[in-house]
Amino acid sequence: MTTNTKKYNLIKGSSRGHADHGWLKSSHSFSFANYYDPERVHFGALRVLNDDYVAAGEGFGKHPHDNMEIISIPLSGELNHRDNMGNTTVIKEGEVQVMSAGTGIIHSEMNNRTDLAVEFLQIWVFPDKMNVKPRYDQKVINKELVTNRLGQIVSPNEGEDGVWIHQQAWFYLGGFDDNQKIDYAINKSNNGIYIFLIEGKATVDGHKMDKRDALAVADAEMISIDLNKNTKILVIEVPMIW
Repeated sequence: MTTNTKKYNLIKGSSRGHADHGWLKSSHSFSFANYYDPERVHFGALRVLNDDYVAAGEGFGKHPHDNMEIISIPLSGELNHRDNMGNTTVIKEGEVQVMSAGTGIIHSEMNNRTDLAVEFLQIWVFPDKMNVKPRYDQKVINKELVTNRLGQIVSPNEGEDGVWIHQQAWFYLGGFDDNQKIDYAINKSNNGIYIFLIEGKATVDGHKMDKRDALAVADAEMISIDLNKNTKILVIEVPMIW
């Protein structure tokens, strides 16, 4: 594998699937619910990346999942989580949540505020182990870890920074106050890289990105990211065997 074989797919934020249910406004990076695009079903093990806006006092009632690693990253506001494992928690901006659905879970995610909307990224990753015992976890993200640098918030390894999942995947989050150039090298050979620009502007290996754009990169060992000031970025690295 050489850098000459890199494959890029730039996904403009405006081209994603969109749903407006009144209480819920959602943008889908991959086929989800009533949105279907055969060219956008998944990127390797990355199956769902939903950009959700939930009105005050509203939310997702009880519903089931199985055999999926589900990660939520609040961007503003608060989510109230309840599940059939007995967990009752509130997650807010500056934290990351994971559910390993495994053999099956039932949960709800409701806006914890009656006066303020909640915005969050809902991300699903195919697991590398089926029918595991379901589990839940959430962690506060060390602010210094993700300020003017990429900080790890998800990994396959229990005990490392962030939460862990049943997959050889890594997530990195970074908020940049000033212009900065960084290089990202993959953790595992043959993994792909999915860059999601939460805020601001960036250029990745010459590909210009604006707010809510994504860039899928395959067959790359390293990418170069030029970040403008006031930019927030999420880098997702996943196996490409799916």
